[in-house]
Formats: sequence, structure tokens, C-alpha cells
Amino acid sequence: MGTRRKSRELALQMLFQADMGKQDAEQVRQTFWAEHGTASPDVRGFADDLFRVATDRSGEIDGLIERHAEHWRMERMAAVDRNLLRAAVAELMAYPETPRAVVINEALEIARKFSTPESVHFVNGVLDSVGKELEKPA
Repeated sequence: MGTRRKSRELALQMLFQADMGKQDAEQVRQTFWAEHGTASPDVRGFADDLFRVATDRSGEIDGLIERHAEHWRMERMAAVDRNLLRAAVAELMAYPETPRAVVINEALEIARKFSTPESVHFVNGVLDSVGKELEKPA
């Protein structure tokens, strides 16, 4: 597994912990890295970036996801899917140089590992739609 994939998985885990534990971002980071302190600086740096963008811009990110996940409110989505979408949308926003197809494919691989087969289709549809909107000229 590549460093970026590992970072994406760790960012997902931090977002999941923040979401389910209702903890603030800094508290999550401290407890998470105390338990997962073996990550290389590159892996940890990218995971922290994704987590920071996802938490700092959570209102904007959640709004985008809800707008493109027709008939789904954030609280009704499976927690893994909701947080995977948050991490991937954060990456689409913060790293526009990474091709949309790469971000989506990585999210789908992570969904296959941590979620359900139905989730893979859901995540793909939402991220493709969000990605198209983000690529439109302002």
C-alpha cells in the first residue's frame, strides 16, 4: 500500500473518531497519534492535512456532499461512508493538482476495505458529482 493510501485511511479513522466521539479536532489528533505513532512523517503529514481541511471546512464540505447525495442527509449516511466522503472532498478541494479520478479511485478502494459493496457505488456517484462541480470555473 502506498503512503498516500495509508494517509487517506488514517484521515478517515480520525474523522470517524471525531464524528462518533463528538471530540474536538485537536483532542482527536492527540489521542489518535498517541495510539498510531508509528506512521512515517510523510504519511502523518498528509493524513493531518486531510483531517485539518475536512474539519476546518466541515460546513462547506457537508453542504457539498448533501447537495450531491440526493435524498440523503448526512446523519442518515453510514458513518464510514460519511467520513470517507468528507476526507475525499477535502482532498479534492485542497489538492486540485491530484486528478479527480485518482482521488475517487482511492476512496473506492478504501470503501471496499471498510464499508459495504453498496457503499462503493454511493461513494462513487457522490464524489464524481462533487468533483465535476469543483472543477467548474468560478
